[in-house]
Amino acid sequence: MLLIEDDPAVREGLELALTQHGHRVRAVESGEQGLDRLRADIPDVVVLDLMLPGIDGFEVCRRIRAAGEVPIIMLTARGDDMDVVAGLEAGADDYVVKPVQPRVLEARIRAVLRRVGREQAELERYGDLTIDRAGLVVANRGEPVSLAPTELRLLLELSATPGRVHSRQQLLESVWDHGYFGDSRLVDACVQRLRAKIEDDSAAPVYVQTVRGFGYRFGPV
Repeated sequence: MLLIEDDPAVREGLELALTQHGHRVRAVESGEQGLDRLRADIPDVVVLDLMLPGIDGFEVCRRIRAAGEVPIIMLTARGDDMDVVAGLEAGADDYVVKPVQPRVLEARIRAVLRRVGREQAELERYGDLTIDRAGLVVANRGEPVSLAPTELRLLLELSATPGRVHSRQQLLESVWDHGYFGDSRLVDACVQRLRAKIEDDSAAPVYVQTVRGFGYRFGPV
């Protein structure tokens, strides 16, 4: 965790309290030092005072957010709605009003880390391919891939168990209709369409691989 706070008493008090809660805290006193620390080591979460000398907390927040998705909890010296709105617009995930009660800050930190954990669990990355199961969104090198419903269901089914071989009949039953006994060419045709959209070279697929004589598997990538 990175704590950016210019008040020595607040900084030392929060560092001690958060350490006692099991966090490994890196504490700095200015926005410049915080940004330097971020270049060297990406923390799980940033606790950021808005009223900093030099580069203020709003600008620090914007720069952190522009560089990545590290969770940011801002500390504001007053319950000023304008400060809160400006901080959230700059990219903060949550805020705590000073004087800070360590147990309140700890609860906010745990909450934001739980949210990040859920999001990361739902977002799967395989090489350049990203699959968001919750949002049903697929991207390749950051660019959205438009898939027909059957193509998406096939990709979700295969990628749910990377490395496992699925027979054509199993895929017919799970993707098309449970208990459906149909033409396995439906699977082959859908695989070809899917490969054309997600593979760099559909003739040498990386993601949806053929296991000759058995069926298909996803990866390993």
